Amino acid sequence: MNITGLLITIAVAFLITVLLSPIFIPFLRRLKFGQSIREEGPESHQKKSGTPTMGGIMIVFSIVITSLIMGMRTDSGIGYELWLLLFVLFGYGLLGFLDDYIKVAMKRNLGLTSKQKLFGQIIIALIFYFVLRGQDFSTEIAIPGTSFQFDIGWFYAVLIIVMLVGASNAVNLTDGLDGLLAGTAAIAFGAFAIIAWYGIPNDMVTVFSLAVVGALLGFLVFNAHPAKVFMGDTGSLALGGAIAAIAILLKLEILLIIIGGVFVIETLSVIIQVISFKTTGKRIFKMSPLHHHYELVGWSEWRVVTTFWFAGLLFAILAIYIEVGM
Repeated sequence: MNITGLLITIAVAFLITVLLSPIFIPFLRRLKFGQSIREEGPESHQKKSGTPTMGGIMIVFSIVITSLIMGMRTDSGIGYELWLLLFVLFGYGLLGFLDDYIKVAMKRNLGLTSKQKLFGQIIIALIFYFVLRGQDFSTEIAIPGTSFQFDIGWFYAVLIIVMLVGASNAVNLTDGLDGLLAGTAAIAFGAFAIIAWYGIPNDMVTVFSLAVVGALLGFLVFNAHPAKVFMGDTGSLALGGAIAAIAILLKLEILLIIIGGVFVIETLSVIIQVISFKTTGKRIFKMSPLHHHYELVGWSEWRVVTTFWFAGLLFAILAIYIEVGM
């Protein structure tokens, strides 16, 4: 893919999202698909109650359409990698949609039960694994920045489940402030796009990653503070599953920890908070995930978001440097 093709991919996804949003957001509002804000959350968030959610539908739609259009324009046509990425995106997006729908339409604030969600996530991950094995996909793991790799055999299935389930939940935890997830995810997918184009050539992953970047930048037009729409679990679960699937297809399983550094830190803050409270009765942070802690110490929402974007950018640059030496 040449530079023109890369830019066109981003532009197509961006335009689809931007043109669709003014139609879809009022539709969500008419259906009264508004976000419910937890009472235990930061008090400043209560004014966001009723903001349309499930905007992830627009993101997923834009990514799918753009990926198929641009995928057909590549020299090799649409390969199995793109179909797998779209399957994971749609599968986890559907789980998120059911979760959102139960919350906003059926007025059950917790949505799907944790067991129901986990079961669906594991089934999608297993299908992903078996399709890969049908393609004689390697079960070796590479150490980033080195030539060292080792085969983990059947345990690779467990790794795929952990990666897809873990990444989807980690990304979901990061979706707590206006524009926070859209920005950090756009940066992370952009890093994978650069690696897939320049470092480990893979047209399908490049097209998909850039489609995600374009869709998220278009979504940010309406999701940046003050947000006119939230992506909901429909978007966050889909993005989390997709970014893990990309790391697997590029054989960059370990590098995902660096590219997704913000998501990892957000998840660790929740784990640390829970362990500390259950063992000592004390909280390490004023509130978890970590972005809420900074809000409660007096940072403005926009300051928290831009700081996390910058951290995500540093993680992305580090990962690109490790993998392609740029």
